[in-house]
Amino acid sequence: MIITLVGMPAAGKSCMSRAITKRLGMRAVDGDKVIVERVGMELWQYIEQNGLEAFKRLEAQTLMSIDEDDIILAPGGSAIYYDDAMTYLKSRGPVVYLYVSFETMKRRLGDYSKRGMVLEEGKTLRDMYDERCLLLEKYADITINCDGNKYPVYQQQLIEELKKYTGSQQQPKLNPF
Repeated sequence: MIITLVGMPAAGKSCMSRAITKRLGMRAVDGDKVIVERVGMELWQYIEQNGLEAFKRLEAQTLMSIDEDDIILAPGGSAIYYDDAMTYLKSRGPVVYLYVSFETMKRRLGDYSKRGMVLEEGKTLRDMYDERCLLLEKYADITINCDGNKYPVYQQQLIEELKKYTGSQQQPKLNPF
């Protein structure tokens, strides 16, 4: 099973995946790091050299190539743009939307120029947020409100929701702790 954590940039996908791995007996995989290892450069460098469309193809292909079990995948915030990749990930396990408000995302991001974000030319950060919200809601099996700084609370909520989900899907039970 792959548990996929999706959300806005700076929603805490990577941090959450690392925080709950031992409790679930799984391994964390950061989708952005997989891409960096594959291409040998930072995401923003790849986008500068090859363009946004090439990056999107690379990201979608990378996500669909992940075939391990017992992982918590934290893909980049733009993963939800790729219907084929999201359909594949949903077939492997639950997709968890880590919700944050626009204000929280903006504050956590700070200077995002070297982050390798998929932000179409001519679109604002707000445009991206509004567009992605619809897709995140579309693909989510579980939503956890992470709009603050109560990280242990969010982690526990996620564990509880995953227990409910896996029980209702007739999939193997998660390790309780």
